[in-house]
Amino acid sequence: MQLFKKDRKFLLHCVIAAAVICICAAVNITAVEWLFIITAVFLVLITETLNSAIEYTVDLITGDYHILARYAKDIAAAAVLLASIYAVIVGMVILLPYLF
Repeated sequence: MQLFKKDRKFLLHCVIAAAVICICAAVNITAVEWLFIITAVFLVLITETLNSAIEYTVDLITGDYHILARYAKDIAAAAVLLASIYAVIVGMVILLPYLF
């Protein structure tokens, strides 16, 4: 899969997701909490995948610098950032009571 070969951020997200899933399994979270964790994890992975697709598409279409190409890449990256922030908030809300 191209994502694992070329996109280190996607691989990093997968490693973090695996760690979060292991922690959740260790503290025995509820079924509803699992739904929130899995949704947050997949939201980050999906947005990272779409971000990579947008970046590859923009690079394919234009080899030259163009401000609109930059905006497209920046907005796609912002979507990943927002998904990651959501995932951190979900993780903290669910896991902090188990850990402290």
